[in-house]
Amino acid sequence: MGRVCYHTCEGACNRGKLDASVGINSVERFLGDNALENGYKFVKPEQKTGKKVLIVGSGPAGLSAAYQLALKGHEVTIKEGSPEAGGMMRYGIPKYRLPRRVLDQEIARILDLGVKLELNTTVKDIEEEKKAHCYDAVFLAVGAGMAKNAYIPGGDAKHMLDAVSVLRSMEGEEEPLLGRKVVVYGGGNTAIDVARSAKRMGAEPLIIYRRTREKMPAHDFEVEEALQEGVSVKWLSTITEAENPKEIRIEKMELDENGNPQPTGEFETVEADTVVLALGQNVDQSLIDKIPGLDIEKGVVKVDRFMRTGVPGIYAGGDMVPGDRNVTVAIGHGYKAAYGIDCYLKGKEPVDHPKKEIATFESLNTWYYSDAPKTVRPMLDLVRRQSTFDEVQHGLTEENALFEARRCMSCGNCLQCDNCYGVCPDNAVIKTGDDNVPYIFNYDYCKGCGVCASECPCGAIKMEPESI
Repeated sequence: MGRVCYHTCEGACNRGKLDASVGINSVERFLGDNALENGYKFVKPEQKTGKKVLIVGSGPAGLSAAYQLALKGHEVTIKEGSPEAGGMMRYGIPKYRLPRRVLDQEIARILDLGVKLELNTTVKDIEEEKKAHCYDAVFLAVGAGMAKNAYIPGGDAKHMLDAVSVLRSMEGEEEPLLGRKVVVYGGGNTAIDVARSAKRMGAEPLIIYRRTREKMPAHDFEVEEALQEGVSVKWLSTITEAENPKEIRIEKMELDENGNPQPTGEFETVEADTVVLALGQNVDQSLIDKIPGLDIEKGVVKVDRFMRTGVPGIYAGGDMVPGDRNVTVAIGHGYKAAYGIDCYLKGKEPVDHPKKEIATFESLNTWYYSDAPKTVRPMLDLVRRQSTFDEVQHGLTEENALFEARRCMSCGNCLQCDNCYGVCPDNAVIKTGDDNVPYIFNYDYCKGCGVCASECPCGAIKMEPESI
């Protein structure tokens, strides 16, 4: 999902301390687009396990788990209450960020593995569902599709909407009637999405947020793109009244020493045909409340690191468990849950996979790397961004993607550059011709001078004291 991942991995990329981090996100997007364009298929497992798994919800967590479980040979059924699959990727992320053609193609690749998808199917009782269809395990991936509300005195229900409903209605045949003056109350990415969508529908959107831009939870590049497109923002402001159906009253705020907004007693009136509340989402608990033994705290299901709930055979992930609410995290939950479910079905206890030691920037020899500017992805021209739902950010060409991939310094992983072989003064390094183990060290010749380690560009050689 190179389109909607916020690629925090790039912040940890060692290349960022040399010139600019590798465009991991843009390369992954190219690979995904290339796979779709060329019709690449996943390889189906040769043998089936005969085990049946139910997945409730077809969002990123549910689809991720279905993909992983299908590859392991299990029979997977996804049950989705909406008319189409994708969850909040379809009903919460606008088309200008995630084209539906791409989403549909990605889902189709997963279904081609043999995953069954039942749309317009709401699961009301997990225990009954398990008994009726003999499911061996269940993964709950319902998502957070219920909007949080705020009490605004005099709020007219006719012109006050929630962001989730507005974004969801844009997937219908008719776009929502928002009017010309649209006020969006909130500061997260959902607020930005609603405002930018309203702009494309011909409205004049205004975001009202009670803190400063620096405190805004929305990603800064999303805020910047919104401002470029003509979205207005009133920082340090909050809505206090909405008695008039065509206007609202807002109060200016100021931050105290702890960074919390405090009222100032200064008011102003703003025109508003529609007020959209973008204050976050909650999980619909009507399903999980019926599952005995499920540990629910603050509206989310408590799970362990393998996504296990307190009920054997029932796992949960995505927005309905603690953690960051974004597509990347949800996909990771699906992966972890699939591993846990696979172990459960095989009667094994899941174990933590050992993590490799991190190769720090200090362990590299950056002299061997030439400067290479980061590839900038092209953007849709500003006029079309303001009037259409065409995709805003374009992908890389094959040539650009290859250039960007070559910027990777292969931190901690051998490049087979032959530096160690060439600089060793004692001929202690032996080339094997095996890509898996390209070099071995003859310790009878090695005197531990460390030249090989210091001249290794990617920090793949570690010096350790000899144990006698």
